[in-house]
Amino acid sequence: MVTDSVYYSQFVTGTSNGGLTAYPGGDRWRWESRIFGGAYDTSPGHSRPVYGALNFRRKPFGAAPRFGSAHFRLNAATLERTTFCYPDSYLEPSAFAVASSMSLIELAQADNQDDLDDYIEAQIHGRVQLDRDVEALVLDPSYRGTEVEAAAERLPCPLEWHPGFRLSVTELRRHPDYRGQRYVDLGVELAVAGHLDPLVIGEAARTGRYDQQDLKRVWHYVARFGTSTT
Repeated sequence: MVTDSVYYSQFVTGTSNGGLTAYPGGDRWRWESRIFGGAYDTSPGHSRPVYGALNFRRKPFGAAPRFGSAHFRLNAATLERTTFCYPDSYLEPSAFAVASSMSLIELAQADNQDDLDDYIEAQIHGRVQLDRDVEALVLDPSYRGTEVEAAAERLPCPLEWHPGFRLSVTELRRHPDYRGQRYVDLGVELAVAGHLDPLVIGEAARTGRYDQQDLKRVWHYVARFGTSTT
């Protein structure tokens, strides 16, 4: 992103905090084919839509923290080329909208979803340029003074900070049924000074010692239960 100043989709990067299925015939390809009537079936990766979420609850942590601790806040002009669905496209929804005819907020508000599933998916069509389309990159304060902050300062968009994710081992142990005891145990193993935050999980990921899907589920604990004083 520093080099190109562009936010790319999984079809270009091959990375995601969701499923890695962005290839011809893969689930992400199939969902897009269904939603957009085959319009992108033969399009190159850089021409495909990129994904976000509508922050209709105005959460300081972003609309969909299950996918990570940082988010880009796009400007209002991007709404003109954004489509929306509820629930997430992997659930093959039947409810769609555009910004000028938004019926999904009431639908989402009436649904009894877990906090990590409480978002309206957005698909932004066309190139997302950081210097044109982004109001701010919003980071977790655990990255202050780190290489992540240094890299963020090189992006052509303002940098902001949200209140932060931080989960104590004590609170983590109260929720073995949320994602499973094995992920609680892993979280306890990873904790530094009795706490987990995005920096701790990120450093664990870079060691290569842990399964990325396991770390993702530990992150779900932090995102779900780590936004208070726990």
